[in-house]
Amino acid sequence: MSTCEIHRFAYLGPVGTFTEAALKKITCDSDVLIPFANVTAALNAVRSGDADYALVPIENSVEGVVARTLDELATGDALTIAAEVILPVVFALLAKSGNKIINRIGTHPHAESQCRSYIAKNYPNAEIVPTNSTAAAAELVSKGELDAAIASNVAAEHFGLEVIAEDIGDNSGAVTRFICAQKPGWIPEPTGKDRTSMAIFIDIDHAGALLEILQVFAKRNVNLTFIQSRPTGRELGHYHFIIDVEGHINDEAVGSSIAELRGICDDIRFLGSYPREAQ
Repeated sequence: MSTCEIHRFAYLGPVGTFTEAALKKITCDSDVLIPFANVTAALNAVRSGDADYALVPIENSVEGVVARTLDELATGDALTIAAEVILPVVFALLAKSGNKIINRIGTHPHAESQCRSYIAKNYPNAEIVPTNSTAAAAELVSKGELDAAIASNVAAEHFGLEVIAEDIGDNSGAVTRFICAQKPGWIPEPTGKDRTSMAIFIDIDHAGALLEILQVFAKRNVNLTFIQSRPTGRELGHYHFIIDVEGHINDEAVGSSIAELRGICDDIRFLGSYPREAQ
């Protein structure tokens, strides 16, 4: 992905999302960028061959994980991660020029949760309308279906809106991590600063099951950078784990840890080894 061959990139759209801004950090001018309405649709474009890669959000430093992305990677048709992108997230309040009456504000739920103090102080009686993305909210404002949107300054430019207020987030240091998904088969070469992701399924839930998994990594000094439990969907109380560790699958410590886990777990889905982006 470091060369400028022409590639097709699906992403969480519409045009003007933070995902598009993150995508432009890793694409060339010649690449084809294709917006999709939701995470599943973007990832399915790769599965069907309509795109070579898909960039979608996976976690935010304030709001936490994007559950749909985790579930798609763990239980949807297999994909692996080719790269990650970390993007500072700065929110603005957008409206049509001259509009002073704001009763309905649209935005993505993650954005709303990061701007609650501003909303409570300035628009305590406004209805918050959830949308698939921040840019989708801006698009609805441009069509007159909402009074205002919480989105990016870039969305204001795309949809011809006025920036009513800038940097309205409760946490000025918020960042979002995005992953670039591909069909399995290619693994980036080790760089010395890598991350390996996997979904781990326990055969029978029992006391100490998670501890057994953690000990496999601990005895080899493999550092975990992310762990999240998600329901398997089989029945209440059954979970699988999404785990990120420092290092590459070709590193002896990481590779041997995964090999040992295959002997004690029902299944492991390798989700990729790829360069870590510094924050």
